[in-house]
Amino acid sequence: MKTREEYIESLKKLNLEVYLLGEKVENPTEHPIIKPSMNSVAMTYELAQQPEYEDLMTVTSSLNGEKINRFTHLHQSTDDLVKKVKMQRLLGQKTASCFQRCVGLDAANAVFSTTYECDEAHGTNYHENFKKYWDRVQKEDLVVDGAMTDTKGDRALSPSQQADPDMYLRVVERREDGIVVRGAKAHQTGIVNSHEVIVMPTIALRPEDKDYAVAFALPADAKGIFMIYGRQSCDTRKLEPNADIDVGNKNFGGHEALMIFDDVFVPNELIFMNGETDFAGMLVERFASYHRQSYGGCKVGVGDVLIGATALAADYNGVPKASHIKDKIIEMNHLNESLYSCGIACSCEGCATKAGNYYVDTLLANVCKQNVTRMPYEITRLAEDIAGGLMVTMPSQQDFDNEKLKPYIEKYLKGTDDVPTEDRMRILRLIENITLGTAAVGYRTESMHGAGSPQAQRIMIGRQANVAHKKELAKEIAGINKKK
Repeated sequence: MKTREEYIESLKKLNLEVYLLGEKVENPTEHPIIKPSMNSVAMTYELAQQPEYEDLMTVTSSLNGEKINRFTHLHQSTDDLVKKVKMQRLLGQKTASCFQRCVGLDAANAVFSTTYECDEAHGTNYHENFKKYWDRVQKEDLVVDGAMTDTKGDRALSPSQQADPDMYLRVVERREDGIVVRGAKAHQTGIVNSHEVIVMPTIALRPEDKDYAVAFALPADAKGIFMIYGRQSCDTRKLEPNADIDVGNKNFGGHEALMIFDDVFVPNELIFMNGETDFAGMLVERFASYHRQSYGGCKVGVGDVLIGATALAADYNGVPKASHIKDKIIEMNHLNESLYSCGIACSCEGCATKAGNYYVDTLLANVCKQNVTRMPYEITRLAEDIAGGLMVTMPSQQDFDNEKLKPYIEKYLKGTDDVPTEDRMRILRLIENITLGTAAVGYRTESMHGAGSPQAQRIMIGRQANVAHKKELAKEIAGINKKK
């Protein structure tokens, strides 16, 4: 397994084509806006080297018998599914941000089982392709991004009906040695910090959409791939000198990017689906369910930090014993643990796929994510309520460092007498970062749209809830349709 340092060095060897604020980034690992997100991924390597986290962060590979990072594991039991969620909570606690390796882990497990069943039905060789590929990923301890979300164009039209056929990534040429693809994948979490990418379709497809039923893997720096880094609220604070306080979370962060595939060649051995429209829906559903499970871990870990920061803000404001403050913090904890319980529940109720890896309970995974679209927003509202308006009206660190202004800021922004004004400023900026700033992408907004929109989960809940069975239960109790 790689160390933190080896991971960072391996990124430096990639020839990634990245654009940020209209300019090409020559060294993404050193760019001040990008570097905190790299640090978050590096934490997944750092913790895996620490003995106290060995049980959560590492596991024995089912493919090669070697000790591997759990972020490259194919789940072999419900215990693996549970440990995944616990690992994600731990990483959220350590970084207070998105640590970016979950998407690739979820993609791998979905592709593993789907290719097995696709091969059974069509006589293809995708499963062996994937096993060989993933064996290398495990042995080299690589960060793999999962790319599912297409830009979609006119949402009322199917992929093949779009005025511009590139609104969904597609095969534009089939050759004897592989395929050529064109399109884009949006909201690509962590792609600039990734060695590889697994591409999947974004929706269930019909036969006429054959060219869009494509799944494959490539190095993130393959010819024809480039990334346009997404803006985040308050992101340029990281470029300012003496903005340590203002950034809120100076060491860690997350990122998303628009990933362009400009006529990119994919060799046959890295193709996992090529026109099998009848299995596109299965792949999408399995990935979505795994990823909806993930949110019961990562968002909870970040929530732990936010709750802690909010409780500190109450202490620094001098109101920790106020009954309404205590009740609001209790409610924050109640909501956070409710999210966690859903993540654990869908893991415990998981089962083996035909391919042998373990899959979450689909209904409970979607319930988990549906709760995530709501509860973090209430946790955020309560945090902002307790923190107070100073969280968003506070002077900058440059003002604080000004010889004339500093005494006034220290005097008038003081809370309790035993807490330095600077400490109060720092905790308020951390709350701002998680709820409104750069970390809000990985906590607040991603809670709504990550792993599919809220309506996508409601559709799955409607399909999986088995209301017909519940009607029969009610009829039996009520004595309906019984023979006299």
